[in-house]
Amino acid sequence: MKGTRVENTIQHLFEGHVVNYIECIDVDYQSTRKESFMDLQLDVKGCKNVYDSFDKYVEVETLEGDNKYRAEGHGLQDAKKGVLFKEFPPVLQLQLKRFEYDFVHDMMVKVNERYEFPDKLDLDREGFKYMTKDSDKSIKSQYTLYSVLVHSGGVHGGHYYAFIRPDGKQWLKFDDEKVTKVSQSVAVDEQFGGDGTDNTNPGFGNNMPLKMARFSNAYMLVYIRDSDRDHILCDVTKEDIAKHLRERLDKEQEEKERRKKEKQEAHLYTYVKIATDKDMAGQIGQQTHFDLVDFENPDITKLRVPKQAHFSEVKAQVENALGIPARQQRFWMWAARENATYRPSRLITPEEEDSRLNEIKEGEPVRFDGKNTLNLFLETPTKSPQGDLPALGSSDIMLFFKLYDAEKQSLTYVGRTFAQMSSKVRDLFPHMCQLAGYSLDEELSVFEEVKNEPTVMCDPLVRHDSLHKCQLENGDIICFQKDLAEPNPAVKYRLVPDYLNYIKNRQVVRFTKSENRDEVIQLELSKLNSYNEVTEALAAKLDLDDPAKIRLTAHNTYSNAPRPTPIKYQSVDKLSEMLVHYNQVTDILYYEILDIPLYELERLKSLKIAFHNDKTEEVDTYTLRLPKDSKVEEVLQELRRRIPNAGSEQLRLMEVFYHKIYKTYDENDKIDSINDQYWTLRAEAVSEEERNMSPNDRLVHVYHFTSRDSGSSNMTNFGNPFFFVLHEGETLVQVRERIRAKLNVSEEEFAKWKVAFCSVSRPEYLKDDDIVISRFMRRDSYGPWEHYLGLEHEDKNPKARSNHQKSYGYDKPIKIYS
Repeated sequence: MKGTRVENTIQHLFEGHVVNYIECIDVDYQSTRKESFMDLQLDVKGCKNVYDSFDKYVEVETLEGDNKYRAEGHGLQDAKKGVLFKEFPPVLQLQLKRFEYDFVHDMMVKVNERYEFPDKLDLDREGFKYMTKDSDKSIKSQYTLYSVLVHSGGVHGGHYYAFIRPDGKQWLKFDDEKVTKVSQSVAVDEQFGGDGTDNTNPGFGNNMPLKMARFSNAYMLVYIRDSDRDHILCDVTKEDIAKHLRERLDKEQEEKERRKKEKQEAHLYTYVKIATDKDMAGQIGQQTHFDLVDFENPDITKLRVPKQAHFSEVKAQVENALGIPARQQRFWMWAARENATYRPSRLITPEEEDSRLNEIKEGEPVRFDGKNTLNLFLETPTKSPQGDLPALGSSDIMLFFKLYDAEKQSLTYVGRTFAQMSSKVRDLFPHMCQLAGYSLDEELSVFEEVKNEPTVMCDPLVRHDSLHKCQLENGDIICFQKDLAEPNPAVKYRLVPDYLNYIKNRQVVRFTKSENRDEVIQLELSKLNSYNEVTEALAAKLDLDDPAKIRLTAHNTYSNAPRPTPIKYQSVDKLSEMLVHYNQVTDILYYEILDIPLYELERLKSLKIAFHNDKTEEVDTYTLRLPKDSKVEEVLQELRRRIPNAGSEQLRLMEVFYHKIYKTYDENDKIDSINDQYWTLRAEAVSEEERNMSPNDRLVHVYHFTSRDSGSSNMTNFGNPFFFVLHEGETLVQVRERIRAKLNVSEEEFAKWKVAFCSVSRPEYLKDDDIVISRFMRRDSYGPWEHYLGLEHEDKNPKARSNHQKSYGYDKPIKIYS
């Protein structure tokens, strides 16, 4: 609201600033960038509380090795990268990352683990550890919790509600229109998540009380700075509200009172909706193509009539609203048919018109909504606006007509008529020609619109058959068109059934290029299109000669990114199957153009392999294509051909996941069973030391890890795992020196590292005189990935661990479907 006294109020209340910095270690150079924020997203997984999350937020990343920073005037340099806060806002909004992407299972998951947040939040703690050196320390960053937004449920659905204490004392729960008082423990403690003890089942005898996972937990926190509380939560008087807003609020209050009164009196009234020929003409071919009318359309006439009133009250209100005299009004009841259509079914008789409205309604099995709505069709004279309604015989039925223009590809409502059951279909032709403006001898093709769910049924009518034989009845719809004798290439849908099927199944698809998602092509297709029809349409748009060179990938509706695995060639029958993901429908497909046809590519196995040198560093990445029946031996041969100076090297192929070696492939293993979508494939040369191992030596896995508490099982692996040969009688001092030399780590840095024997993710720290190989002689091994030599030290590049997850849309927002 520029130019007013509240301009920039949002920024003053919610805007804080952070400083992103990169500081060189060995030279005097620093790069900083200041950014603003309105809220902060804090990690929940792996953090016990808000303070842990802030510690993680400002965690320093070391740029070194292949990831060195290019400093202007100094070239590549080791550097520290991080973020610090310049200033916190008066109102601090913290969004907790309760949702994350599980790339192993290709789906979003909710993090329900326990996460504590304090009533009082001190962000000046530990000597202003979160703040920049030049931040204003005179403004105390001490906050009080005022609001907790809660998500209850899972990733595919749930419910939001909030706890707020406007006065800083009493907590209130806002759950839709319901507001109730609650205690501090309910508003705060019970929203930490994790496992909660069920007091209704305290256990029996020596059994522990039952613990149940909590699926209701805090999703967003709002803190207000203590020094700004009185200014932000001051009383608001009527004069503080702008005049136009007061007027709007008064009108909304009046409308609210009117609706409240209407709701209280709803049981005394029936809402009557009146559909006319004009409504059908306005809707068919525009808002709807099937059936006759959509009663939810706001243009439909709606009356509010007392239930005890006679039906004449409906006629009087219609005359007043539409200007149609009562003598020219005749009403038909609508009925829901078994085939899911909704049509006028029978006439309201003169005797019923003398009855009360509730008596007519209660005697008819028609469809009503929650407001006691009665739907009616109003029949008026068709031959002359001032004429009389036609007399009806016992065998007369009312039929409705839709005209299909094949050249214009359009469907319109043109009118209705009464016909005797004994008459022939051809007897209707002159009237249909008159409604369409055709000559009376025009040849017509005629169909009955039977239903549209779950599929379209529009059956041809035989002109010599009687209406009785065609099983026509009141409310049936006849679709007709000119008889197309000669095929016309310009006419895409020649017959009404074809056109209705197109309308039912048409789908606009946004084809997004995998390599550049800014390139989007929109095509209108049919949900029934086959795989080949979809790729042919896209190829035509791209001016591509061979549609088989297009590879499609489905869209993940939760991560808003491509799914990990592309769609196989001709593996789906219809377009509709490509657009569904966990019961959610999308309109996005990703495409890429291949250098060979997809069916040829699928006969090959594509493997992405990272090659590491003897210092465990990644040197290069190779993408190989080999026949699916190939063996690992052929993969290694191809790698030797591509890797410089590797012609005579003995190579091996490994499977690495979350910084652990899970498998080493045998040369005779088939490559078709290898999955490089989630696992990292790694190749390396087998060292001379390993090739010459004695029978008493042992080959073990070595992993890097960090641990919050010494000796704790709360371990996090990082970095590149590797194999290492342990010799008989070798002490830890000797092993440490060989590992240091292999990894090329300085003595000063390596002195900070600890070495542990790790079993089932629990470290047992070794002493200098320990014989290391003896730890691996136990018989309780669970496998090399859980029974390894661990190197505990600082992870100088912590953000790299989450890069893989982020590439799959980690921590994207989700949609909640009620």
